Amino acid sequence: MKRLILSPAFMAIFAVAAAALIATYLYLYQTQQKSSNSSLAMGQVELGGPFNLIDETGKPVTEKDFAGKYMLIYFGFTYCPDVCPTDLAVMGEAMAMMEDEDNDKASKITPIFVTIDPERDVPQAIAEYTDHFHERMVGLTGDLPEIAKTAKAYRVYFNKEEPDEDGDYVMSHSAFTYLMDPNGDFVTMFKHDSKPEQMAKDVLALVK
Repeated sequence: MKRLILSPAFMAIFAVAAAALIATYLYLYQTQQKSSNSSLAMGQVELGGPFNLIDETGKPVTEKDFAGKYMLIYFGFTYCPDVCPTDLAVMGEAMAMMEDEDNDKASKITPIFVTIDPERDVPQAIAEYTDHFHERMVGLTGDLPEIAKTAKAYRVYFNKEEPDEDGDYVMSHSAFTYLMDPNGDFVTMFKHDSKPEQMAKDVLALVK
């Protein structure tokens, strides 16, 4: 049997990616310590901020367009094979559950998908993608520097991996869903393995 030999360059990239993911999780996990419910991360956290992006209709948008609304926000890419569609499906199911249980509160929440792959994720592609998960989900893209700036503000790690011989590539990235309040401040976050039932319950408990 042949042994798999990993190059030093590959190991270095993997180590950096792993360290970034662990650091992000540990930073956010620390915010849970003041909460009596371990599934909720409440407290003052410097996460989020201004952004200048483009929505799925091609219209420029900023954080001010969502003022007064809670944002349930996720960073990913439409070519993602499993993690992104899984997390967005959870978000969509949670939104549907909240609409069934308390539509007044659910109407205060805007589900948002921000691409980390603006090279391929043009507005039309994002519009078609978000429609699969929830009718009110807003897709956002923009130029790479602004995407990177926004991702950094939300402590989102992402990296474009080396393309294969056909030019195809994947984006490695952290996978958290954030709930931001009407002022744009961080409220709580959900991990990749969160369940829609728990997300719906926790968000409804936090929305006022």
